[in-house]
Amino acid sequence: MQCLELLVQGLSLGMILGGVIHFVCLLKSHAAYGRYVDASTDSVMVPARLAWFLQEIPALLGPLLLLLITDGNQGYKEQLMLWIFCLHYFNRSCIYPLRTKGRPYPFSIMLSGIVFCSINGFLQAHYLLHCAKYQDGWLSDGHFIAGLMILFIGMAINIHSDHILCNLRKPGEISYKIPTGGLFQYVSGANYFGEIVEWLGYAVATWSLPTFAFAFFTICFIGPRAYHHHRFYMEKFKDFPRSRRSLIPFIF
Repeated sequence: MQCLELLVQGLSLGMILGGVIHFVCLLKSHAAYGRYVDASTDSVMVPARLAWFLQEIPALLGPLLLLLITDGNQGYKEQLMLWIFCLHYFNRSCIYPLRTKGRPYPFSIMLSGIVFCSINGFLQAHYLLHCAKYQDGWLSDGHFIAGLMILFIGMAINIHSDHILCNLRKPGEISYKIPTGGLFQYVSGANYFGEIVEWLGYAVATWSLPTFAFAFFTICFIGPRAYHHHRFYMEKFKDFPRSRRSLIPFIF
């Protein structure tokens, strides 16, 4: 398959624009899933585990399909970064849904997640397999080494923070609690901080417009959610640590 350069640029710029729009909208009101679901609406609800699986799995299956049908002329460096992308979405679609105790999802939110993950999965895979051309010395390049280190640090923070959240409530409990431990000692959105760091590292390691667009969209979408979570904890719990920040330790 030839590199569809105009499509890659168009999808990347569209993702950046979508990130800006989401950021502006989400600063005023939070996305209506999880603790922010309005139970009085007539929205069709999907069990959280099923919703997480269905909305995240396209970002895993799409790249794997492109890997299978690609003629094999792409370099191992490009494949390496795509496999790391798939590793994240294997955890998010196949492991995390089995552990989450989240509330049911509105069908519309799940559907929008399916659309985004489908488009983004295609964009990242197509770019890495058919457009990206890294030189032989790329594995020793500062961009790649620094980016890969940042990526795995962020992934570790994200997975560890998810582990804390998944074990926060005992079986049968539905009330919210203040998360503690790990980076939650410093920020309310430790899981979001980890994911943002992870995709920033991915963008640095691959050094491309599509990966930057994805990292930018991630910041714009889950950054405001961390802010709303922080406000939720401060308003609900009188003993909430006032030194804790919303997303960036010691800063914001």
